[in-house]
Amino acid sequence: MLMPRQKTPDLAVPTLDHGAFDLAAERNERGTLVCFYRGLHCPICATYLTELQKRVADFVARGVGIVAVSSDTAERARGMAAKIGADTLRIGYDLPLWGARDWGLYLSTSRGKTSIGLEEPAVFSEPGLFLVTAQQTLYYGSVQTMPFVRPHFSELVGALDFAIKADYPARGEYTGAV
Repeated sequence: MLMPRQKTPDLAVPTLDHGAFDLAAERNERGTLVCFYRGLHCPICATYLTELQKRVADFVARGVGIVAVSSDTAERARGMAAKIGADTLRIGYDLPLWGARDWGLYLSTSRGKTSIGLEEPAVFSEPGLFLVTAQQTLYYGSVQTMPFVRPHFSELVGALDFAIKADYPARGEYTGAV
C-alpha cells in the first residue's frame, strides 16, 4: 500500500509527443498529477481524460505537471489522444502490469468487446489518480476497482488551492498501533 508522505514507486514510460516520462526527473514546483486510465477501450476514460485535457493549464498554473498513463500500446494510446483532442496532455503508454501493481492499481481481465466495440486487452489496470510531490512522495491518492465515479478535476484544483494557501500536509500518514 502506498503511504502519504512516503516515496512513491518510480514511473518511467514513453509518451506520444513529449519524449520519455520519468517521474524521478520531473521538476514541477508542486509535483506531478499521475492519472492512470484503463485504455482506449474505455469510454468513461475518454470522457475523464477529455476533462483532464481541459484542466491542464489550471494545474500547470499551480506548479503541477500532468501525465495520463495506461498499459496500452503506442497505437492505442494514439487513438485515445485523437479521441480526446489531446494537445497539451502528456499521454504515457506501455505501463508494465507489474508497475501498475506497484502503484496499488487493481487489475482486470478482458470481457471481450466494450460498449463502443473495442476489444479489451487480456489484462489491464483499473483507474488511479495520484498527486506526487516534487520530492516524489505521495500527497493524494485515489484507487478504484471500477471505471465509475472518479474524482473531479475541478474539485482537485480547488483542493490544491486550499492546500497551497494553508500549507496543508498530506494526510493518512499514520502507521502506528490502533
